[in-house]
Amino acid sequence: MKRRKVSTSNLEEFLEATAPPDRPAASPAPEPAQGAAPVQPPGSEAAEPHTGLRTEFAFELPRGYVDDAGTVHRTGSMRLATARDELRPQIDLRVKENPAYLSVVLLSQVITRLGTVTDVHAGVVERMYATDVAFLQDFYRRVNSEGHTHAAVTCPLCHGSFEVDLSGGRLGES
Repeated sequence: MKRRKVSTSNLEEFLEATAPPDRPAASPAPEPAQGAAPVQPPGSEAAEPHTGLRTEFAFELPRGYVDDAGTVHRTGSMRLATARDELRPQIDLRVKENPAYLSVVLLSQVITRLGTVTDVHAGVVERMYATDVAFLQDFYRRVNSEGHTHAAVTCPLCHGSFEVDLSGGRLGES
């Protein structure tokens, strides 16, 4: 087996060369075997029926993203990150110049929708309020590391402990 040295300068080229080939749109999908469950493509919104794997998670921002027209977008969805999503920011020049920019690039790759905005890029994440970016960073960590969106919280008044779903409605709503 021949080894290939990969540096950050040719990582993108290497990722493209080793990526699985895309199936042509004209060719029909193969029929699943008798009794086999259909397989969902990576990044699809549906959950696989036999495993219950969720690949996309809805969220609601604490403040909301304000677009150029002044519209506030608070709801959105984030998909599970892939290894490629984690590797791609490492070759981004903005990240090389400022490592703190990594989270901006990473979030822009995994956020699939923000209100009516479907083209979420680094510029959109840059213009978000810091509280929303911090929320999304925590949401990303929970979804990709822990596999859920629940958080244990403690009431500051009665000191009672309970669990909230970060992807659900606003705090205090039922």
